[in-house]
Amino acid sequence: MGGSRELSREEQQLRSRLEQTVRSAFYLAGQALEQIQTQKLYRSTHDNFESYCLDTFNFTRDYAYLKIGAARVYQNLLDNLPTNNLPSAFLPTKQGQLRPIVKAELRSVEQVLVWNNAVSMAVNRVPTSSVVAEAVRLYLRENQTPHNPFEVGEVCRIVARDVSSLKKYNGCWCMISELQDWECLVDTWETELVVPIENLESWGLDEEQHQQIFDIGVRMTSLYETGSLDDAAYWVLNGLAKLDRFYLSPVEEKLLRVLEQEYLDKSG
Repeated sequence: MGGSRELSREEQQLRSRLEQTVRSAFYLAGQALEQIQTQKLYRSTHDNFESYCLDTFNFTRDYAYLKIGAARVYQNLLDNLPTNNLPSAFLPTKQGQLRPIVKAELRSVEQVLVWNNAVSMAVNRVPTSSVVAEAVRLYLRENQTPHNPFEVGEVCRIVARDVSSLKKYNGCWCMISELQDWECLVDTWETELVVPIENLESWGLDEEQHQQIFDIGVRMTSLYETGSLDDAAYWVLNGLAKLDRFYLSPVEEKLLRVLEQEYLDKSG
């Protein structure tokens, strides 16, 4: 690696001040992280910025760059919102409010437009992250050609992100039953949902794996349809709904069989 790894006294003091800033406000934190990155102030202890962030702040790579991205968007809004006659009181107050804009990789002018729309949707208040996410979705759907990458029958995981209505189902696996331009109609073990395509992650299963998870879903749905599940049964089934694999462990299989014996065998 080129250049000296040693920091001068001034650089070390600067690094200490910047590290303290990172632990405070999101805007200043993002600016501080970007300065540490661009000036390579991590070089005395780390070979790269990503490992430095993880060791020093316990920030993952994605989270560190999200902070930097949020600071850039904030600065852009700070510079350009006055020309849109929007009061400074409507500037973001939390990093999460800017996450949807950062993730969408909008251009500077689009960032201002979407934030303006979000403020309007929030009835002239600082919008929540969910409102900003909706403003981003509406903007993209008006300005991009629809492309749904999924297939009917595909098994996916629901990732709620900033969609409050999906929080209950975050991490749950589901099966796509219908494709729409920007959403998918999906089946979980207990209900049917309309989920935006950006809130779905494919499992990429082969035919045999797909059949295994499908069979598990059928068994879970059969239990739900008895209409007599108690809280303990729901607790078990909600846990199975968030499996990160296409098969049951021996203990999970035993638990599911106990529920089937309790609810299905008796009803039969």
